Amino acid sequence: MDVTFLGTSGAVPTTQRNPSAILLRREGERFLFDVGEGTQRQMMRFSTGFDVSTIFLTHLHGDHVLGLPGLLQTLDFNKRTAPLDIYTPAGTSGAVENLLDATGTTPGFRVQVHDAMPGEPIIEHDEYTIRAIKTNHRTRSVGYALAEAERKGRFDRERAEELGVPVGPKFHQLHEGSSVELEDGTVVQPEEVVGDPRPGRRIVYTGDTRPTEPVVSAAANADLLIHDAMFTQDRQQRAQQTAHSTAQEAASVASQADVKRLALTHISSRYATDVKPLKNEAVERFGDSVFLPDDGDTITIPYPESDDK
Repeated sequence: MDVTFLGTSGAVPTTQRNPSAILLRREGERFLFDVGEGTQRQMMRFSTGFDVSTIFLTHLHGDHVLGLPGLLQTLDFNKRTAPLDIYTPAGTSGAVENLLDATGTTPGFRVQVHDAMPGEPIIEHDEYTIRAIKTNHRTRSVGYALAEAERKGRFDRERAEELGVPVGPKFHQLHEGSSVELEDGTVVQPEEVVGDPRPGRRIVYTGDTRPTEPVVSAAANADLLIHDAMFTQDRQQRAQQTAHSTAQEAASVASQADVKRLALTHISSRYATDVKPLKNEAVERFGDSVFLPDDGDTITIPYPESDDK
């Protein structure tokens, strides 16, 4: 699993930072979170390709959606045939459809826009679940959390052979949770040769928001929290007025949630030449597991360390 930061600026882009867009790749699927203006060009620039599985919008401010019509038109020009699902805060699906209609976006593949209700799973897969999270912005808004299911425990082949289990199908049966009977009548139980279930990974993206308890709850023990950090703390009043967060506030959320890594994004153009003040105040609150990605940065999300023990 990896994340590419296609756009990390606030509402006003800079020569270094494009409006909001984040691409998450997991086992062949590609999830695009927000589609700021110029997202398709960022995808070309950073060689991510256009094979997007699903699009998730956090809210309908222009810096998060104005790239959507152009991206869909490009997908159509590229002869996409696979259907595309778009999730958007509850009550805004009609506005997304109107945006596409107003720009003449009528691709040859099916596009279906869905309302995303906070707190409810919007995609349930055997291997992961994606939920919408209640956020606090100046309009209808949500964040998103992807949580993988637990994986089977490690199979202890050496122990299985010690117990007399022959190499072959019985190994698979035990790893799948079924007991097996040996030729001498001995029954070997799965728990004798299979370790405890191993946790999956969790990623949370807030979009634009003030610090909120639902985000803290959704991000508990997350491997990565991508949080709005538009201002430094000296502009905290401005952050409140515009319903954004400071870097220090984002770090406080990360600390409360005990996340493993914190990415600061949606950076105001006032820090175009120097983002160190943002990172420094977040590091002071949360520690060295903070980073402030540039456009085009890609990070890999490894399985929890306990997976290798």
